[in-house]
Amino acid sequence: MARIVVVHGIAQQFKGPHTLLASVAPALRDGVTAALGAAGPVLSDNAIECAFYGDAFVRPGTRATALPAYDEADVEPDYESELLLEWWLEAARAYPQVLGPDAKSRGVAGYMAARPLTRPLVRRALNALTHAPYFAQVAEPLLIFGLKQVRRYFNDPGLRERIQAAVARAIGADTRVLVAHSLGSVAAYELLCNEALREAHPEWQISTLITLGSPLGLRGLIFDRLIPAPHQGNGIWPPGIQRWTNIADAGDIVALVKQLAPRFGPEVKDHEIHNGVEMHSVSRYLTAPITGRAIAEAFPGASS
Repeated sequence: MARIVVVHGIAQQFKGPHTLLASVAPALRDGVTAALGAAGPVLSDNAIECAFYGDAFVRPGTRATALPAYDEADVEPDYESELLLEWWLEAARAYPQVLGPDAKSRGVAGYMAARPLTRPLVRRALNALTHAPYFAQVAEPLLIFGLKQVRRYFNDPGLRERIQAAVARAIGADTRVLVAHSLGSVAAYELLCNEALREAHPEWQISTLITLGSPLGLRGLIFDRLIPAPHQGNGIWPPGIQRWTNIADAGDIVALVKQLAPRFGPEVKDHEIHNGVEMHSVSRYLTAPITGRAIAEAFPGASS
């Protein structure tokens, strides 16, 4: 089994583990090379694997050719509208061209009472996000489907279990590093903390967790819904993990809380980077030298 397992984020349901690996593996190697050059570990074709769970969000045995034509009427109240509001407010904070709910103040402060968003505000939020980097490249139905995937993860116990089981299948006795992006960082974190899964896999020896563009620190919608639940406001440290590096783009709207150390402990090493207009792109995160260095540190003085 692979020594490094990469866990993808939302909106990958039309792909598969091999399709993802074709882009993820070169980006990951480039990150290691950018950090250490020839001094970095040699990562063979068998050293990297992608855990794939995207098919959990589509009908079993199928790959839909098109998404439903979602619009503002399909954004459900409460969880989906609240998460959309968080993205909207963060986009307004990070990007001057994005008008927030209160156009005069650009919506950065004093608008949390808008929950749940009314349909006109949902429409405004969707329109506003088209002016934010990365989201401007995402079709509206896909953006709404992303909201639904996050909601379903936290509200459908069976789906949550299937996703974690899919990640677990990619992990073997040789796996030392989990690199997890976006919603995948939530699944990876909960898997590492899942006592039943750990007891079922005594061969696991994962020591390094690297989270990229992670929403784990968002209170209410993400952090407070984790399993196991935070204790006295602090997230549980994943058993067996010796190094946890968290990397977030300064303008990443999905990684709403850029630093995880205040939530999970000072042992988390937080780093802020800049991915350009593709601020939430997994490839941009993987090619960053700080990501490559974090990966290489799991294999000191060794080739893999």
